[in-house]
Amino acid sequence: MTSPSDAVVLIGPMGAGKTSIGKKAARALGVPFFDTDIAIVRDHGPIEQLFADQGEDHFRALERKAVVQGLSRGGIVSLGGGAVLHPDTQADLAAHRVILLTVAPKVVAGRVRDSNRPLLQGEDAMARWHAILEERMPLYRSLADATFDTSSGPLQHVVDAIVDWVRDEPRHTVSEEA
Repeated sequence: MTSPSDAVVLIGPMGAGKTSIGKKAARALGVPFFDTDIAIVRDHGPIEQLFADQGEDHFRALERKAVVQGLSRGGIVSLGGGAVLHPDTQADLAAHRVILLTVAPKVVAGRVRDSNRPLLQGEDAMARWHAILEERMPLYRSLADATFDTSSGPLQHVVDAIVDWVRDEPRHTVSEEA
């Protein structure tokens, strides 16, 4: 991982551990870490406030800009769960190694309990999480080069497996169309 175009991108549902694992993997690989949600909060304020004040479409536009920024820097890039919904992001990911992090519903329940996540607000946060996951999982799977589950064992085991995969998996090569 030496050039800015050499990013490893973490995708997956809310609560899968993309930020925690991404930070540790980046540290282990000696590369930068970029999280789109953290960048949005840093530059624009709390995500739940952005949703409340300006709506999901505005948030998604900010998210798309953060994705472009993260991918241009390289290293480990963690995308918010819905970032992959944008067609331009889907196209951009073809030039990078993409890791899908999955998590069992019983595990994610503890991770998102008392969450401020805008898409989980309402009567039954887990029912909403399931519905979002069911909608997005085919897309996650189609974009991913590898999948790692974060449901059991120490997260460090997942980090170690990702680091090994990154070191062993050749970087994508993008061919030019004639």
